[in-house]
Amino acid sequence: MTPAARLCAAIEIFADLEARRRPAAEALKDWGLSHRFAGSSDRAAIAGLVYDALRRKASSAWLMGEGSPRAALLGMLRRERGLGVEEIAALCSGARFAPAPLTAAERSALKSDALEAAPAAVRGDYPDWLDPHFARVFGDDRAAQGAALGSRAPLDLRVNALKASCEEALANLQHLHAEPTRWSPIGLRIRLAADAKNPAIHAEPAYRKGQIEIQDQGSQLAALFLGAKPGEQVLDLAAGAGGKTLALAAAMANRGQIYATDIDKRQLAPIHERIARAGARNIQVRTPRRLPLSPASREDSGWEQIADLAGRMDRVLIDAPCTGTGTWRRNPDAKWRVRPGALAERLRQQRQLLDYAATLVKPGGRIAYVTCSVLEEENGDQVRAFLSRRPGFVIVPPGEVAAVALGDRAALFCRAALVLPEGLLMTPLSTGTDGFYVAVVRRA
Repeated sequence: MTPAARLCAAIEIFADLEARRRPAAEALKDWGLSHRFAGSSDRAAIAGLVYDALRRKASSAWLMGEGSPRAALLGMLRRERGLGVEEIAALCSGARFAPAPLTAAERSALKSDALEAAPAAVRGDYPDWLDPHFARVFGDDRAAQGAALGSRAPLDLRVNALKASCEEALANLQHLHAEPTRWSPIGLRIRLAADAKNPAIHAEPAYRKGQIEIQDQGSQLAALFLGAKPGEQVLDLAAGAGGKTLALAAAMANRGQIYATDIDKRQLAPIHERIARAGARNIQVRTPRRLPLSPASREDSGWEQIADLAGRMDRVLIDAPCTGTGTWRRNPDAKWRVRPGALAERLRQQRQLLDYAATLVKPGGRIAYVTCSVLEEENGDQVRAFLSRRPGFVIVPPGEVAAVALGDRAALFCRAALVLPEGLLMTPLSTGTDGFYVAVVRRA
């Protein structure tokens, strides 16, 4: 397919997902099934166009003066890809399989590229209803922070210390131009151009041998900030697919015991194969007996599978369910589908997890509360409310939390991150990671 034909296909797919209000991945899959002539490189390029249009949906609509699928794609080419007016006009030639030629109004809009008068939510490309929430955290920087949350993420990898050193993994990935991450001592980064196809990491020998895992640098740090040590008893209370569980196993050098569980056993399904590939021998997966059928039944089901761990844990990690505002650069369509009601439900789940974790740690034990959200309601507010309910717990100073993982580089990291009274907030703009909040509390 020609670049013009790919653009035309992207406009068609964008129109479909807007009309039917469904996830972009679903719309892209359906298009691929009905257009089997498109090769893998074509599908990857079209997906990149669609996702980039979602990244810049609000600012493109403002720039173009309308919110049509065509306007979203044209505005994105200017805003995200940096194409000039004539370059965009060449793609929109009106030839077979190409979009119709630019109108005079479109040319004028693309030449202006002026967003100075736009509201912060437009300049930051996030939903209007979230602006007060962003203002509370970022103040006048909220547009820049939002725009960074919309940019395409690099590909980050975590080196599994149980199988390889960072130097060995780096040598094995030279052909992908991997480089050490700025902050994580166990991370590698592969930078990707705007229209680049993701490398097939799962086919790499280093991945198949368990030397590397795909994991954002911020997620790596969130696990390391727990400070788990060899020989300790550690619980990953919302383990999901096990990314942070595996990072903890490596940090503990396979000594001690890690318990991995989740309220929804479906989330745990991939963890067993990943444990085997990583060579982790100190992980015990505790699978719940039944599925949660509704928010109410989640509360009723309890945590029977880990009832015997009460008061025994040195450290508990809570990778809490959240709105996911910190992961928008990886899931750009998610930010347009999140609703205020989802925030209320996540707040309830977070309170439940924190209160249950408090019953699990022994005196002197620590809880690391982690979200991939930038909203204060899910972060500092939750921690303060927890401390008011549980006076036996105290905050571990954020600088001390950073020093656990970063040593001498902790001070530099704290100058880059947003250091809040109860925890650390990482963002794409400040630390070059996904958006992650980490607070650590200690049972007195």
